Amino acid sequence: MSFNKGDRKRVKILVIGGTGPTGPAIVNGLVSRGHDVTILHSGKHELDTLPDLSVVPHIHANAFDEDSFKEAISGQEYDVVFAMYGRLRSISKILKGRTDHLISIGGVPVYAGFSDPEQDVWPRGVRIPAREDSTLAGDEAAIKIRKICETEETVFQYHPTATHLRYPYIYGPNQILPMEWSLVRRALDGRKHLILADGGLSITTSAFAGNAAHSVLLCLDHADSSRGEIFNVGDDRQLDVYMTAQVVAEELGHEWEILSFPHELARPGYPLLQHHSPSHRLSDTSKIRERLNYRDLFDPVVSLRETVRWQKDNLVGNSDSIEKILQDPFDYRAEDELIDLHRKFATSCQGVRFESEPGFGFGYYGPRENPAGARGSYRD
Repeated sequence: MSFNKGDRKRVKILVIGGTGPTGPAIVNGLVSRGHDVTILHSGKHELDTLPDLSVVPHIHANAFDEDSFKEAISGQEYDVVFAMYGRLRSISKILKGRTDHLISIGGVPVYAGFSDPEQDVWPRGVRIPAREDSTLAGDEAAIKIRKICETEETVFQYHPTATHLRYPYIYGPNQILPMEWSLVRRALDGRKHLILADGGLSITTSAFAGNAAHSVLLCLDHADSSRGEIFNVGDDRQLDVYMTAQVVAEELGHEWEILSFPHELARPGYPLLQHHSPSHRLSDTSKIRERLNYRDLFDPVVSLRETVRWQKDNLVGNSDSIEKILQDPFDYRAEDELIDLHRKFATSCQGVRFESEPGFGFGYYGPRENPAGARGSYRD
């Protein structure tokens, strides 16, 4: 079997998964390109956004069970397989010799320092931005992270010409982990104050589901350039937590006072970070831009607004399980108590007098008047 970018033939494709946040866009994209597509999934989630069964047949099997998956594809070969779901190590082994091009989905936590900035990495923390060839997590990493790294190795062991994508946090309709719900619910509840760790300035790479799907499809469109390669995935434009909070509030017609707490005190803001530290976790996506000509199909701000609307329409009154996953108790009484203590502490700190007030240095380019009230701005 062979498949090259210039081929005009109808390509036989298996999509493992296809019902997640990026799946329907990928499946529909493949169908619109004229390919012969089959999807394999558990059968628990059938979506009306997928093509009709007469166009895209479904195989129902457990992609996490080696025997179930092996039996499901018995006697079949595919030009291309998109592995988006299931136990990728087993899938890679079973598909050896059965496909010419495996396109697999993994994650960005493989980078050294990503899961734990205190790992044996110097300077401390994950590389910013993390390139595909950056140092990966070693033996000191958590078992879960080591397994992700080992899975990548297994993919290329059985499929040297595979294409592997490192997915970041995915947002959009039907998202698996709607982190923005911590903001959306507070806005809908009319909360006037929002606690953010370190001003909400932390950035963790994310991708709108439509943009992530576009990245995956480019690996097939530019198969010659994608074979044997690993690509980071992410929107061209990234928003920090503070920016995200602003977009959520505006979309819901809400206003709140955003309060910046030191990370170690900002416990209500932890679900928005998804990490135990506020370190940036930013992926370098220049490779997929240069090799596969990736550009955002969907504007991240517009897409975030769409995500907010979807959460409002689908999660209100149906969010108990999601809130357990987010580990956000929405305990407003405790938040108010914390805010009161923080304000008292901040007032006390303002009472500390310096012999000479610290300034921002002669490189200051802020408001006309130096907000610190100190001498030494470039205008002096």
